[in-house]
Amino acid sequence: MLSDDSVNSVDIMLQNPKKALIRMSIPLIISLLITSFYNLIDAFWVSGLGADALAGVGFFTPIFMILVGFGNGLGSGAAFALSKYLGEDNKLKADNASVHSILIDIVISLIMTAVLLVTLNPILNAMGAGQTISYATDYGVIIILGSIFIIFSNALYGIFRGEGDTTRPMYAMIASAVLNMILDPIFIYTLNFGVKGAAIATIISSIFVILILLYWFYIKKDTFLKPNFDNFQFKKDISKDIVKVGIPASIQLLNNAFFAAVFSALLTYVGSTDSVAVYSTGWRIVTIGTTPLLAIGTALISVIAANYGAQKYKNIQIAHRYAMKVSIVIAFVVAIITNVFAGDIASVFASSGSSVRIASELTSFLSWIVIYYPTMAVGVASTYVFQGIGKGITAMFQTIMRETGFTIFFAVLLGVVLGYGVWGAWMGIVLGEVVSNNITMIWADWEIKKLI
Repeated sequence: MLSDDSVNSVDIMLQNPKKALIRMSIPLIISLLITSFYNLIDAFWVSGLGADALAGVGFFTPIFMILVGFGNGLGSGAAFALSKYLGEDNKLKADNASVHSILIDIVISLIMTAVLLVTLNPILNAMGAGQTISYATDYGVIIILGSIFIIFSNALYGIFRGEGDTTRPMYAMIASAVLNMILDPIFIYTLNFGVKGAAIATIISSIFVILILLYWFYIKKDTFLKPNFDNFQFKKDISKDIVKVGIPASIQLLNNAFFAAVFSALLTYVGSTDSVAVYSTGWRIVTIGTTPLLAIGTALISVIAANYGAQKYKNIQIAHRYAMKVSIVIAFVVAIITNVFAGDIASVFASSGSSVRIASELTSFLSWIVIYYPTMAVGVASTYVFQGIGKGITAMFQTIMRETGFTIFFAVLLGVVLGYGVWGAWMGIVLGEVVSNNITMIWADWEIKKLI
């Protein structure tokens, strides 16, 4: 017997966008927090191997972000297309689109694996990995070989989000996170695999997620959308809808990885590889702090896409403004907590061996970086508006403007030109985010008013 939960979720997205946003955001917040926490657990266990091992994994982090970025981007494309078709009251098309999404995910996963295997060493050398490159390679090759599982698991979540279901993906993520936390110390220390062990644990956890999601689709068969290959019919317009949001969203997140790579190189220039270890570890903590903002933005895509398909444009404005208000409150609370407990948080990840030497710099990073959180609250919600109305290229441009444009510009200006070093680079992130997020907010509000 089929549950009516997904049907009700679509109705709520169209009739009460505020309620839908909160209902979808809470499981997403939990899901993304769990993912961020087990990334931090990775960092915690790897830090026991020393600062060089931590920096080596840090140098690979931008490449890992590429993989996750493509998975999340393709998931956003699926969520947009499926929610839009359900908003148009065309479930048959939505079912067909879910199969399109799976096939597109697999093809792009295989391409990404081949490309990254060939380019791994040149990328690491260009970033200045230096003495840490063996750690980065040991960790990276395993992750890349298993990249199809990382991309595919993240992309499958988009199908669930498309029908308004964020609860079951949350259960899958929690199960995966618990498994990863258990496997990390076993593979890293008990089996003595070192950083390779952390990578193996990550891949096994991703495979576990996929098995759970496929169980719901093809064995239990109780999802609202039915990605059945028997009924698949290739449609160019469906592929276009998924790709026009999914690929720009992936490139948007790829740009984030590019930023991390450039920024790591900048830190090596104005500081040392220790500064890279601080950045990669600190950014994992930043990711946890800003997870609620990203979760609300992710939920916003489906809510807006459904109302866009139903041509209820006033609801888009209501959802956007409500998302910003809720996000701002959360951002202020998280920023204050992080600032107050910066030293305590840093000590968790820099408490043993040679990692102790980065504790002071990590504390400083966490204390200053939180300044931009409230503006990120409006920037994230506004960027995701454009994904929700199918303007993926615009959303991509906004991210490139923020990261590669303003943030790198200010980081180089303050860190290199004006000579403020590592601290100047940190403040470059803050200043770039503040300027660009406010531009994005004004842009989104104007775009919505045009629709209305």
